[in-house]
Amino acid sequence: MGVAEIRGLCKEYPAFKLRDVSFDLNSGRISGFIGRNGAGKTTTIKSILNLVHPSDGEIRYFGLPLLGNEAEIKKRIGYSTGAVNYYPRKKLRDVAAVTRSFYPNWDEAAYEEYLKLFRLDEQKSPSELSEGMKVKCNLLLALSHGAEILILDEPTSGLDPFSRDELTDIFLMLKERGTAVLFSTHITSDLEKCADDIIYIREGRMIAASTVEAFRGYYSNYGDTLEAIMLRLEREARYA
Repeated sequence: MGVAEIRGLCKEYPAFKLRDVSFDLNSGRISGFIGRNGAGKTTTIKSILNLVHPSDGEIRYFGLPLLGNEAEIKKRIGYSTGAVNYYPRKKLRDVAAVTRSFYPNWDEAAYEEYLKLFRLDEQKSPSELSEGMKVKCNLLLALSHGAEILILDEPTSGLDPFSRDELTDIFLMLKERGTAVLFSTHITSDLEKCADDIIYIREGRMIAASTVEAFRGYYSNYGDTLEAIMLRLEREARYA
């Protein structure tokens, strides 16, 4: 049993449909979520967090349905959209103080550790930070309350190669601590370094949800990279 179980997830908009999406997230494993822009990655992530209301499907965390247990479940989940978009003019220390009040399991030592690791200045406001540093700021808050599941939408967007490498090292560290990590990305080279599982979506439909090894075994031609596999599959679908 996964720490998160998604079954038959659907979400309908006038111009887009997410249809029958199912996958698990497991403790101590990193899942890379891939697909083209508009494929449904962000809709899926928002749906499994109830930030948008799914049309159908079952979402369970830690064996509990999300509906009816949302407040308790979200105390055990870290979520980041990639950039801080709230309290843009408050100092980071004040943003952290507000965030701290929502989490009884806030870990001040972890907060200080990531603050130094990310080289963030508590005296600055998010509006004063570069896009890459805003990503780190949001991750700092998500990582500082002992989350058992970390759900990240394009966390490496806007980061330089060194910072992306630093972040994937953090994912590997969290994996060793037993955290389940889901992150969507277009930078498949990041997945080559750290992902255990691949979730691949196209036009709102699941194409694959498997281990990286099984994904490669089924789709790879002579040792293709994940990027080469995805590009080939997208081209084949376009001209099918």
